[in-house]
Parts: sequence; structure tokens; C-alpha cells
Amino acid sequence: MEEMAKALGITDNAVRAQLTSLERDGLIRQHGLRRGAGKPSYSYALNPEFEPALSRAYLPFLIRLLRELALRLPEEQLTEVLRDLGRRWANELGRSSGDAKSRVAAASALLNELGGVTEVEENDGRLSIRGRSCPLAVAVQENPRICVAIEALLSELLGTTVREHCDRNGERARCCFEVVGGTAGKREARKVSRKPAG
Repeated sequence: MEEMAKALGITDNAVRAQLTSLERDGLIRQHGLRRGAGKPSYSYALNPEFEPALSRAYLPFLIRLLRELALRLPEEQLTEVLRDLGRRWANELGRSSGDAKSRVAAASALLNELGGVTEVEENDGRLSIRGRSCPLAVAVQENPRICVAIEALLSELLGTTVREHCDRNGERARCCFEVVGGTAGKREARKVSRKPAG
């Protein structure tokens, strides 16, 4: 603590406050105990989840991987690979709970956490996730089929059919995913309503 304070030209308390804030936000974690002449102090390390944000290699690597896959695989096969990717991703996250609107809201929030700017719209009883920007805009510019992976991700998370109608004509891609099929929650409600009373 004292070393950091001295190096940064700030007080021990200021360093402590910053470390507490970074730890609370999940960017760093206590990594061990340092013992020296004075009282023991904690050492800190970056959380592994945050390290990709410091690397500039991921995006160029992804773009080149997409190019290579597009060169080697027929379009139909590449589309299926992307669908499978979306489904597996959803399985890692687990399905949303609650009614249809709250599940769609949670899916929109996920896209926002990933870097998109989306909101839920309802027209004539149909729900959709519409965005002003796309969390994978650069990758989508390289290969529009990327939207298929997000379509599959959302379909799996919501337990219903989702269709992408993304706008890729402008300078930046903008998401649009329409919830087409009946939701699992509605199906369950119909099953319950069919049970005879008493």
C-alpha cells in the first residue's frame, strides 16, 4: 500500500479506496499476503475475466478466424456452426426465468452487458429486441452470418423462436430480434388451464 501511494503520489487511504472500488467491481482480487519489515499486506492481481479487455489481439484474431472459416466451409455449414455456437453459449448461461416480458428484458440486458445498446419493444402483442448498436458490429461487418449465432443464443435463452431482422446497411449494424414463437411460459400456462377443476 505504502509503495503504491508513494509511486502514485497519493495517500494510503486514497490507494485503499481505489483498491476497494476495483475489487468491488470485480476487476481485481486479493492474490496473496506479502510479509516484510512492517505489518503484512495483501497483494492484488487482475481478475482473469478482465484480462481480455487489456488485449488488442482478440478482435483481429476473431476477424481472421471468420475469414478462414468462410473460405473453408460451405455457407450452409458455416451457418450451422454459428447456430451451434449460439446454442452452446446459451446453455452456459442458463435460461431466463419469469414471464415472457421479463425474459426478453433479461435477454436485452445481456446484449447491453456485451456492449450493445438495445431495448424491448412491443407491437401488436409481439415482443422484439431492437438496438441502436450491435455488440459484434465489427465482426458482423466482416460476416453478416454472425447475427445467426445471436439469434440462436436468444432462441435458446428464451425457449422460443427468435428471428433476426438486423439492419446492416448503415455505418454500424443495429440489432433487431423478433420473438416469433410462443414462449415456454405460455405453453406451461395453457397446460395448467387444461387441468380439470377440483
